[in-house]
Amino acid sequence: MSQTVPIPNGLPLERNAGPFDPPREITRLREARPVSPMVFPDGHEGWLVTGYDAVRRLMADTRFSSRRDIGVVHVPYETPGMPVATEPSPQLPGLFIAMDPPDHTRLRRKLTGAFTVRRMKMLEEQIIDIAERQLDEMARLTPPVDLVKEFALPVPSLVICELLGVPYADRENFQVNSAKFLVKDQSLEEKMAAFGAMTTYLAELVTHKRAAPGEDILSDLARHDDLSIEELTGIAFLLLLAGHETTANMLALGTFALLEYPEQLAELRADPELVPDAVEELMRYLSVADIFYRYATEDIELGGETIGKGSTVVVSLLAANHDPQRFDNPDTLDIHRKARGHLSFGHGVHQCLGQQLARIEMRAGFDGLLRRFPTLELAIPADEVKLKTDMNIYGVHELPVTWTETAR
Repeated sequence: MSQTVPIPNGLPLERNAGPFDPPREITRLREARPVSPMVFPDGHEGWLVTGYDAVRRLMADTRFSSRRDIGVVHVPYETPGMPVATEPSPQLPGLFIAMDPPDHTRLRRKLTGAFTVRRMKMLEEQIIDIAERQLDEMARLTPPVDLVKEFALPVPSLVICELLGVPYADRENFQVNSAKFLVKDQSLEEKMAAFGAMTTYLAELVTHKRAAPGEDILSDLARHDDLSIEELTGIAFLLLLAGHETTANMLALGTFALLEYPEQLAELRADPELVPDAVEELMRYLSVADIFYRYATEDIELGGETIGKGSTVVVSLLAANHDPQRFDNPDTLDIHRKARGHLSFGHGVHQCLGQQLARIEMRAGFDGLLRRFPTLELAIPADEVKLKTDMNIYGVHELPVTWTETAR
């Protein structure tokens, strides 16, 4: 089924097809060989999976392990200052995203009650109120302003702090350190220093909550005597990082995308009933959490290829979500598209636990922003927007915007 195409040396990262589309090399590779060998910078011969069907199958197959402690997981791009891995990484307590069943199941089960659709629905008014109050603050400023700083980052940070029981006054600590942790070419020492600062803070917090629990998710978890402080700290780290970074980047990059599609933006403003479908489409189109890793625990057939035991497999959700075999005209933003089935929240046992929370935040955020700022526009040329090509979660570093009037 595969055509003859050059085997890539390293993962193509340059956004040379525009700020919202996969790199051209990845698109060509997906069209020719959706499950492709790839030579990693350290010489490892692994795989890159870009086709929608193959990605979906892989993420549902637990023989492709998420663990980092059973074999060397190779990095598919150059990382200056980072030593080449020669042995597996130790498993960190509580980080269930890097575990397989049954360990993954045991920890994730503790959280399912906290993130049910019903519970998230009950929080909807509270989340809308948080978004509206942040928009009130933004409306008091004199434009231009940075949408990331004034809206996209504060809203999910406020929400996740309230849910987890993290004092919002401590937000700068975790925002700065999580950003350092997510830089692709950050040295190992700097990454571990950022990780250490966050986990030291969170260990103190969960220890306090175990002694004096409140009405929040971390307190609920701390009531489980079978969870150690180390496990509670790891879970808190994961929830805090995922709970503000992904949604913050979606709000900012999504606004950038809508401003680049003025006809779509005008339709969305005219009919707020389109917001839920628009949110699904923006998630598909942007796929800010793009690259994931799996480790083949045995020889596995996928997409007509045999992936050998011990191979590192790199998955591109952005490429899968732009696969024309699954979505018509995938490189076009279409707010009328029924984009359900996109893979932006993953698939299988690791499908995002907080997806309903993220949807509610984005619906509240985009609805409020477009309603309150009917003349919102970029304050700089689009090609001057600083893209997060250096980060493990894609987005924009800043989004300078301006407006001439606001509405209540």
